[in-house]
Amino acid sequence: MVANFYGVNSRKLQRQYKDYLSEFKHWNQKSHAKQWLLFPKNIGAHFSIDETAFSNGDLYTIVTNKKAKGKKGALIAMIKGTKAEVVIKILQKTPLKSRKKVKEITLDMAGNMGLIAKKSFPNASQVIDRFHVQKLALEALQEIRIELRWEALDKENDAIGKARNKSIKYVPKLFKNGDTLKQLLARSRYLLYKPNHKWNKNQQNRAKILFEKYPDIEKVYKLCQNLSWIYNQTKNKTSALIRLAKWNEKVRQAQFKSFNSIARTINIHYQNILNYFDNRSTNASAESFNAKIKAFRAQFRVVRNIEFLLFRLTNIYA
Repeated sequence: MVANFYGVNSRKLQRQYKDYLSEFKHWNQKSHAKQWLLFPKNIGAHFSIDETAFSNGDLYTIVTNKKAKGKKGALIAMIKGTKAEVVIKILQKTPLKSRKKVKEITLDMAGNMGLIAKKSFPNASQVIDRFHVQKLALEALQEIRIELRWEALDKENDAIGKARNKSIKYVPKLFKNGDTLKQLLARSRYLLYKPNHKWNKNQQNRAKILFEKYPDIEKVYKLCQNLSWIYNQTKNKTSALIRLAKWNEKVRQAQFKSFNSIARTINIHYQNILNYFDNRSTNASAESFNAKIKAFRAQFRVVRNIEFLLFRLTNIYA
């Protein structure tokens, strides 16, 4: 747009900017930019660590300072790959004195992230993001719904086949709201993500029919909502520990295989999960920053010089 406004060749303007105006040639991180970027001056007391796919599907480990709120000074490190030993080696280029200032790190339940945090920032408490825990429960719920939907599709296909063999027209059964069974299961996807007080009238009617037809879905939905309630309403670690223990017991009694796996995962990571209730910190800032990076990358259909792209990115966020 700038090139068009001044009536100059856009590629020539871009080349001039890169080679002479931007100071890219003198960038002190240019030699290793494709592999890692590190900005120790941006280290703060509270930050997030996460992974994102940045270019050509390559994964990068991103460390960000929460205090910067996704603006200048937010980027602490951007390291190609997710191998713990590689990321730790780069982060330890920062003096130990600075790394000991970090008080809290939010992260997901991946083992490599926990090891990176432990080895690189020895004084920091680790906080497992609540949304990763809740996501596991919601995914288990959706898996049950999808499995039942495939069963409904198979039964409908069998019924259609039998009708054709008898040279009669197949007419599916309709529920009160006009849904067939497969439509009921397909259209229930989004309402199962929401608490029931946020359902509209159609969703209320659909949920009533769904839960009458499949009581197990109602049980699992209530387990998901109860987990969300624990996060929303609990004010301290002691209460959280008691409520999570009671939730685990409900899961055990319900006897859903996928939820038993979630309960075991929570038991393994319970200390870092409970750390959430100290400051109610989440990894939302990291997810938001990752989205900004992807949006920045999406502006360029073809990236011929990845180092220059990273240079421009760090000028904004580092």
